[in-house]
Amino acid sequence: MGGAPDLATTASPERVERLLSAFRRHFGRAAEGLSEAPGRVNLIGEHLDYNEGSVLPVATDRTILLAFARRTDRQVRLYSLDFEQESAFSLDAVERDARRPWSNYLRAVAWALQSAGYRLGGLDMCIQGDIPVGAGLASSGALEVAAIGAFASAGDLALEPREAALLGQRAENEFVGVNCGIMDQFAAALSLPDHALYIDCRTLDFEPVPLPLEAQGLRLVVADTGARRELLTSEYNRRRQECAQALVLLQEWLPDRSIRALRDITTDDLAACGRRLPPVLRRRARHVVEEQARVEQAVAALGAGDLAALGQLLSASHRSLRDDYEVSSPELDLMVDLAGRLDGFLGGRLTGAGFGGCTVNLVRAEGVDDFRERVIEPYARSTGLPARMYVTRASGGLRTWALV
Repeated sequence: MGGAPDLATTASPERVERLLSAFRRHFGRAAEGLSEAPGRVNLIGEHLDYNEGSVLPVATDRTILLAFARRTDRQVRLYSLDFEQESAFSLDAVERDARRPWSNYLRAVAWALQSAGYRLGGLDMCIQGDIPVGAGLASSGALEVAAIGAFASAGDLALEPREAALLGQRAENEFVGVNCGIMDQFAAALSLPDHALYIDCRTLDFEPVPLPLEAQGLRLVVADTGARRELLTSEYNRRRQECAQALVLLQEWLPDRSIRALRDITTDDLAACGRRLPPVLRRRARHVVEEQARVEQAVAALGAGDLAALGQLLSASHRSLRDDYEVSSPELDLMVDLAGRLDGFLGGRLTGAGFGGCTVNLVRAEGVDDFRERVIEPYARSTGLPARMYVTRASGGLRTWALV
């Protein structure tokens, strides 16, 4: 944690200066530090976290940027440049703010840090992000991790990145009330540039995996369908219940096996017992078993530098999410179908929980313009939705800088 006049942020110099100027205008003094944490796109491994499987996210170059300065009291004053709203609370009584819901993620972080025994001091904070909200790109996880970075930097807290990620997850689970897994916060805190991050959601072991896109003339394109996820909460909870129901039956039919989660089921188990499951539960279990295998195959493909194989795995994942897990949508399917017609397309799939949001696509560099013209524009004409695309690179995790 140190600074330099030419800050090596992911954010552009113009964006940094806009944030620092807003901080000076709003709080009447200069910021003392910056904290930045990225959003993420999950390359492969969907709906595996709550089945104790593995995931392979990539931190994007879309980030939450937070300017901060210490106070002499125990007040925390917040200003969101994006919403042009302010909120404030005391560290002695951290409560939710129903009128400013964006502030609850920062309040949650203060609550989680203090609950873990860290002594915090008051801060003024100004926040700005360029991660699309509601698109499934983990803006909340990035905000939590950036806020933890600010509190840690301001208070000289001895906080390891892995602990920061776990505290961010606790903040969202227990204070905000969203039952998220660990992927978003781990990606925001622990990612390395030009790497994906393999995470075992059971053990919380993690390993950076080189992602040699530039060397092979490839780009990672995130395509936002513009469709927001109205069915997400109810259907997400239903999928978790269906996985739990399938697990109970398989545990009963395989009593000699140590089966704690669907992650422990093998393809041989499904071949032996799968037809005894009700059809819906059989499809859900099949997705989990095969998606776990695809994650391991994706890591192997990256290790071998075989990006064509990786693309095929992404497309197979989408078919499984569409047909077996049934969390796709007409918009997501149309985006994937249009992309599949391009010569420069290696593979793609929905990313995130589904029912809207974004797709992630492996595209040859020379095919990026075609993607815009032959995927995004026809999709927008067909649906009337404000589709967008982001060519992103695999970025690093949390960074902080002292400005004084």
